[in-house]
Amino acid sequence: MCLPACAGGGGGGDRSATGAVRASHVRGSGHPATDPAPPPLRTLRPGSVRTAEGQPRIVFDVTRVSSHSAPQFAAARAVWQNLGLPGLIDVHTHFMPANVLRKVRNHFDALGGLWPLTYRGDEDECLALLRGFGVRHFTALSYPHRPDMAAWLNGWAGGFADRTPDCLRSATFYPEPDAHDYVSAALQAGARVFKSHLQVGGYDPRDPLLSDVWGTLADSGTPVVIHCGSGPEPGRFTGPGPFAEVLGEHPRLTAVIAHAGAPEYTAFLDLAERYDRVHLDTTMVFTDFAEARAPFPSDALPRLADLHDRVLLGTDFPNIPYHYPEQLHALAGLGLGPDWLRAVLHGNAARLFGL
Repeated sequence: MCLPACAGGGGGGDRSATGAVRASHVRGSGHPATDPAPPPLRTLRPGSVRTAEGQPRIVFDVTRVSSHSAPQFAAARAVWQNLGLPGLIDVHTHFMPANVLRKVRNHFDALGGLWPLTYRGDEDECLALLRGFGVRHFTALSYPHRPDMAAWLNGWAGGFADRTPDCLRSATFYPEPDAHDYVSAALQAGARVFKSHLQVGGYDPRDPLLSDVWGTLADSGTPVVIHCGSGPEPGRFTGPGPFAEVLGEHPRLTAVIAHAGAPEYTAFLDLAERYDRVHLDTTMVFTDFAEARAPFPSDALPRLADLHDRVLLGTDFPNIPYHYPEQLHALAGLGLGPDWLRAVLHGNAARLFGL
């Protein structure tokens, strides 16, 4: 989740890697008339069924979602089904304690309609929606904005992962004296992905209190989804410069640059080309909402195509101002080919997380 952008910025035209017009895709609910109907929805609670081998089989509770969601399910499923994928892996989704989520939503509501939230359900409803779209694995990214908060968030996220087997166990950190201790504890407890938000946290990633944290994460190979771009509003330590220094000190860090580094796309492409463990996530990129504020440069699309093995699906669900399928249709509409799209929607994350 990121904060709303300042007004301004030109709209980005439709385009492909060769400069051709981007293939048309449906905005909003995003479902072509030929989309297949979604599979029958079950009325069981998540995790209540096990396979013959005793493994949990993820199902979703249709009573938790509106009937209006069915076209969105069909629209999302059509994308990955037509590619022959088993589903989606979304590396940038947000689940957090109820009181924190309430404050996040209050913040967006106070913006007077600049960022209207499409999805406002509780935890169970949001899980049902993700599963309805066909998301097989996702994250529960949260992040502190002050000291003495990260360890508490990690405890909550650990409990959420324990009761949600399709969630990648997530954790976070903040520059404080005990950061290395609780990051190490989270890794020992099975954390598979960390979140760092330089804009909301307002901290310098080069802070000496984080040096051992970055080193431990680099040594463990654990991915860190990091919001270090200056969009939608710059912070004191956003932009490619500060985090580039972290990578210079820890070149083996597995970093996932949130929002593909918007709006400094080309500078973060530079980092991904320089460091072979730097990835980009697609969160909000190429949607109409993002293109009106921070359009992706058309001449950089060939570079994104060349990074076919290090681009990961991210969406910011549920804190998005449009329907979930729009992100998928925006990526499909780039014209970068089915192999690229298969890798982004599933294959790259499956390899990175060993799924």
